[in-house]
Amino acid sequence: MAAQREIVILGGGHNALVTAFYLAKKGLKPLVLERRDIVGGAAVTEEFHPGFRCSTVAHAAGPLLPGIASDMHLAKHGLQMIEPSVRMFAPSEDGRALILRSDADATAREIEKFSKRDAANYLELEKGLARAGEIIAQVLALTPPEIDKPSKEDIWKLLKIGRKVRGLGKKEMMRLIRWGPMAVADFVAEFFETDLLRAAIAARGIFGAAMGPWSAGSTTLLLLRAGADPHPAGSSAFPRGGMGALTAAMAAAAKHAGAEIRTGAEVKQILVKNGRVTGVALANGEEIAAKSVVSGADPRRTFLGLLDPVHLPPSFVVKMQNYRSNGTAAKLNVALDAVPTFTALKNFPDGNSALAGRIHIGPGIDYLEHAFDDSKYGDFSRAPYLDIAIPSISDPSLAPAGKHVMSIHMQFAPYKLKQGDWAQQRDALRDTVLKTLAAYAPDLAHKILAVQSITPKDLEATYGLTGGHPFHGELSLDQIFTMRPLLGWARYATPVAGLYLCSNGTHPGNGLTGASGHNAAREILKYIRK
Repeated sequence: MAAQREIVILGGGHNALVTAFYLAKKGLKPLVLERRDIVGGAAVTEEFHPGFRCSTVAHAAGPLLPGIASDMHLAKHGLQMIEPSVRMFAPSEDGRALILRSDADATAREIEKFSKRDAANYLELEKGLARAGEIIAQVLALTPPEIDKPSKEDIWKLLKIGRKVRGLGKKEMMRLIRWGPMAVADFVAEFFETDLLRAAIAARGIFGAAMGPWSAGSTTLLLLRAGADPHPAGSSAFPRGGMGALTAAMAAAAKHAGAEIRTGAEVKQILVKNGRVTGVALANGEEIAAKSVVSGADPRRTFLGLLDPVHLPPSFVVKMQNYRSNGTAAKLNVALDAVPTFTALKNFPDGNSALAGRIHIGPGIDYLEHAFDDSKYGDFSRAPYLDIAIPSISDPSLAPAGKHVMSIHMQFAPYKLKQGDWAQQRDALRDTVLKTLAAYAPDLAHKILAVQSITPKDLEATYGLTGGHPFHGELSLDQIFTMRPLLGWARYATPVAGLYLCSNGTHPGNGLTGASGHNAAREILKYIRK
């Protein structure tokens, strides 16, 4: 082996880059090893058709926590965020348009076209989520406490959050406590009577998850996301140049702080001796000695793939084998000759401005639940829920002049199919998604130049997401906070001394916020000092 490294980080996803930055700021000079030729993990921009570039997997920021963006000086490293004034456009089956804007009052005026009662309640919901979001944001930045022996620091931080909760007042405090385990369908029903509006908000509680709107605890996922962005519809911001521009800026910041990044460096094995990590072995036969190793890969890949399970307690291995990380999402990237014409926008003076944010296809709660039903029995949805972006409306650099790119997140597409495999079903998936969208944009087929279809198997094989899960594991009540990834192992350390986790498979594990990487770096520094 070459000279021993202080710390090696596996993977170049956004959390790994955040961890590398904070460790480098403390003088540790981490080495980041990325299997692919580009960094970014699931946050990358790639050309999928000559001249057409798209955010291949994730198409909207988490959003990145402001403190992380400030610490990393991402703007100085070239990051420019685009924030359309329209957060979401949701067409109805009868040809009407629901427009949710960043401005709450403007959104209420749009909702009044459907229901005056809903317009008033929307303002109440936004204020409620903003207040709850302030508290949840502190939970996102918290290291989950030890259940058996919480430290004084753990107890103090939990007491501070408890005081914040009590500060909401009895009514709001009880409401927040009650919301958590609720099905998101029940949650939105408390505010709205318009089914389309209910579905548009509820979708945030099932995005990327193996849950339907009637699944218990789906409101928890919505609230978890409100900690990063309290807007009821969620974030529609994206970087100029696609999501790859975000992770490129992160990589530049990490390098500037003192980290080293190697691409095309696939790690095949984490090396362990006498219960302590000693380094990593690469696919090319090279071995790199290290005092500490941090895995940005998902927990199943880390413990059941990169690590010989003989180094883990048998009970830990059994629990990890039962860690749920089979995804239910697929992705389509479409090259367009022009922006499709949505029937619901035929009377809008500037239809493109309504399409600059995210487009929600899922006209009602029952529609979303039926889409989920298909996946429960091993089939992909025949009438899927779609979350769509046309980023080239605001960022023409992604496509040739006058052309456009469309990014389509599709649910539900189970990793394991009951009949056939994804090689056989790829075209059927594509056709189903495009047919579903064409019901709202009839001229879509005539404007398509090319389509890239990414199945759950592709998410695993190409982007290293075990089971094709975009969040490195299900964000359900039994796999969050002190139980992420496993009860007793939620503090970013592992049973192997010197081996740590920093991916979305750790708390809070919620998309492109960078919180998992930030929290992990803080705890890793404590362990190293000890």
